Amino acid sequence: MKNKILQSDGLLFITAAIWGVAFVAQRVGMKYVGPFTFNGVRFALAVFVLIPFVFMRKKKAHTSQTSSRRGVLIGGLLTGLILFIASSLQQVGIVYTTAGKAGFITGLYVVIVPLAGLFWKRHIHLGTWYGVMLAIVGLYFLSITGGLTLVIGDLLVFVGAFFWAGHVLLIGSFSKRIDPLVLALIQCAVCSFLSLVVSIFVEEISLSALYSAAVPIIYGGVFSVGIAYTFQILAQRYTPAAHASIIMSFEAVFAVVGGWLIIGEGLSARGIFGCILMFAGMIVSQLSVISNRKKGVVAGK
Repeated sequence: MKNKILQSDGLLFITAAIWGVAFVAQRVGMKYVGPFTFNGVRFALAVFVLIPFVFMRKKKAHTSQTSSRRGVLIGGLLTGLILFIASSLQQVGIVYTTAGKAGFITGLYVVIVPLAGLFWKRHIHLGTWYGVMLAIVGLYFLSITGGLTLVIGDLLVFVGAFFWAGHVLLIGSFSKRIDPLVLALIQCAVCSFLSLVVSIFVEEISLSALYSAAVPIIYGGVFSVGIAYTFQILAQRYTPAAHASIIMSFEAVFAVVGGWLIIGEGLSARGIFGCILMFAGMIVSQLSVISNRKKGVVAGK
């Protein structure tokens, strides 16, 4: 079991790196196509990537998952719907903000995950509250301008963080009962379908624009969705949601570094200070949860 946990942690770290760089791909892709078109096509591409692996897996020995077809469908529809809302808010928001800022604000879901335990009347550790306060102050320095104006892109990405937290919790629940590849396939198909339906009504789609955005879409579809989301589901079969979220929070670091190295995005001293506070809040919150879990204290996931 210990080896499986270490392997899962490794998969989650790779996932964080892929997702961090994906913020750059999403930012570049927005120069050519609309956010819903971008998401619709990249999630569709991920479906085609996953289909062969799902069929190959089914030909092998049966897996340990014992869910009914109804359970698989419900799990896929729920995770796909939440994924659609979260990715849509993030993709629209990133049009109006930088890849680095979007990465750090999205990373707030690692604070929201343990706070979600309040809805189940679970005890919230003191360290989690410290982490929340640090993250909120950091978000202020990162996103609020001198005139106390919140950039719309930052606000959309911030709201999306709540749905990313919900997605992590759902994956943590369903991944233990449903074949991970099947779950990844269904959720991607649902997200792609919903995104494409919306794009037909609100965006203009052209083949030339899709061709221009081909590289970001391919990265977003094959790596960020097809590979990274599957890694997340595989890893969360053995890694608790709180522990998984602290590892995945490193996507924020990769987003800032990627934005700086690849497309020359920078942050002001105020923004860098905000990032430091937010990251400290993420770490403090999650270390508190993990520490108390080891002591046997019940808390939110």
